[in-house]
Amino acid sequence: MANLQVKGIDDGLYEQLKRLATAENRSVSQEIIFLVKAHLSSQKTCRAMPSPAEVLLQLSGSWEDSRPAGEIVAEIKNARKNSQRLAGGL
Repeated sequence: MANLQVKGIDDGLYEQLKRLATAENRSVSQEIIFLVKAHLSSQKTCRAMPSPAEVLLQLSGSWEDSRPAGEIVAEIKNARKNSQRLAGGL
């Protein structure tokens, strides 16, 4: 089994680790191994989920249309209606 030595841990962080380990009835080494395993397993789960950008791209998608782009744009422009709601001002 491999050993890992961590140097330069802030005293406050080490005290937090000691308190957490004591509360969980573990040694500091056991607590660090537990925390690292928990973090890595949560990262694996997060990587399996699509990112918000991927979800947006899946939702937006694209469509197939045999018409030329100019015809599609003309249809969209013709479908627009001018609103008279603010014709008199605010």
